[in-house]
Amino acid sequence: MNSLLIVIFCVAYLAIAFEHPIKVNKSASALLGAGLLWSVYAILTPDSTHVADSLSETLIGTAQIVFFLMGAMTIVEVIDAHDGFDVVTSRIKTKNLSTLMWLVSLVAFFLSSVLDNLTTAIVMVSLIKKIIDSREQRLLFAGMIIIAANAGGAWSPIGDVTTTMLWIGNQITAGSIMTALFLPSLICLLAPLIIITYSLKGQVISEMPELINNDTQISFTERNIMFFLGIGVLIAVPAFKTITHLPPFMGVLLGLGLLWLVGDLLHRKKPDEEKEHLNLTSALNRIDMASIVFFIGILLAVATLEHSHILPALAAWLNQVIGREDVIVLLIGLVSAIVDNVPLVAASIGMYSLEQYPTNSFLWQFLAYCAGTGGSILIIGSAAGVAAMGLERIDFMWYLRKISWLAAIGYLAGALVYIAQVNLLAA
Repeated sequence: MNSLLIVIFCVAYLAIAFEHPIKVNKSASALLGAGLLWSVYAILTPDSTHVADSLSETLIGTAQIVFFLMGAMTIVEVIDAHDGFDVVTSRIKTKNLSTLMWLVSLVAFFLSSVLDNLTTAIVMVSLIKKIIDSREQRLLFAGMIIIAANAGGAWSPIGDVTTTMLWIGNQITAGSIMTALFLPSLICLLAPLIIITYSLKGQVISEMPELINNDTQISFTERNIMFFLGIGVLIAVPAFKTITHLPPFMGVLLGLGLLWLVGDLLHRKKPDEEKEHLNLTSALNRIDMASIVFFIGILLAVATLEHSHILPALAAWLNQVIGREDVIVLLIGLVSAIVDNVPLVAASIGMYSLEQYPTNSFLWQFLAYCAGTGGSILIIGSAAGVAAMGLERIDFMWYLRKISWLAAIGYLAGALVYIAQVNLLAA
C-alpha cells in the first residue's frame, strides 16, 4: 500500500510543480491527489474506524488553517477596496534610487509580517510600476521586493502560510518565533539589499507621479479607519490566541465581523451602487479561492502519508543518512525554491512529532525561517515570486542571473545568524 501511496503523491506533486507547462491548475492536481490517496488508504486499510478517525483529525487541523486564511484574505481585500495601502505608499517621496530601494524593501519587510508575502508583493510591485519608468530598474526593485516580502513573512506567525501552519499546529508560539527569527530574517534582507543598492548609488528618478487617485469616492477618513482597523485586527490575532487560548481563526473571524460592522456603519448613507464594491460580500468574491482549495488538497494529501507512517519513516532515514538537523532543514529550504513550500512544511510536520521536538524547539523555528526565505532563490519558489513574475513579466533566466545569487547570500547569511544566535543563548 505504501508504495502505491508514494507513487500517487509523487505524480500529484509533479503535476503541481509543472503547473504551467502542463496547463493544469495546481488546485485540481492537489484535490485529485488527495482524493485518490485517501481512497486507496481507506480501501487497503482493514480498520475502517481508524481511517475515519484519522480523516476527522486531519479535517480539524485543515479547517483551522483554511478559516484563518479566508478571514485574513478577506480583511486584506477590504483594506484594498478602500485604497488603504495608499496610507503607506503615499508617504514614499524620495527620488534617489538607492534610498527608494531601502524604503521599498523595508516597507515590504514589515508590511508582509502583518499581511502576507503574496499581498505585500502585489502592493509593492504595483507601487513601483507607478513611480519608475525604466523596466530594468523596476525588475531590480521587484526582485528585492520578493526577497523582502518572504523574509518579512518568515518571522511573523501571520506573515507566511507555512509559519501560520506551524503556529496553528503548536510547533511554534507567536512571541518566540518573532524574537527568534526577527534578526535572521532582517539579515536575510539586508545582505542582498546592501549589495544591490551600491549599484544604484547616485541614480535618481526623473519624475515622481502622484500615487493616490484623487478621483476616488473613498474619503481620507474612511481610508484611514479601514486601513488601521484592518491592520490592527491582524496584529491582535496572536494576542487573542494568548489571552483566550482559542485557535487563531476565531480571532480572525471576530476581527472580520468587527470590520464588517464598521464598514456598514461608515457607508450606510451611500447609494447601493456606490458602496457595493466596498462591503465584505464583495471582498469575499475577490479572495483567491483557487489557492484556498489548493491548501485544502495538499494538506489532506500530505496527511495520508503521515497517517500511513511514511513521513516518520522518511524522517528516520534522513536522520540516519545526514544526521544533522540544521543541514536537513537547510536542504528543505533550498528545495522550497523549486517546489511549493506549503507541502514541504506540511510533510515536515508529519515527519517530526511534538513529543520528539517540543514547541519552539530549534527544528521548528529554523524550519519556519528556511521554508519562508528559501523560496526567494528562484522566482517560482514562492507565491510572492510568482505574483511579481506575472505583474512585471519577469523572465525566469533574468531572475536567475540577477537576483538568485543575492537571495542565496541572504538566505545563508540569515541561517548562519540564527544558528549563531541559538549557540550564544545556549552557552
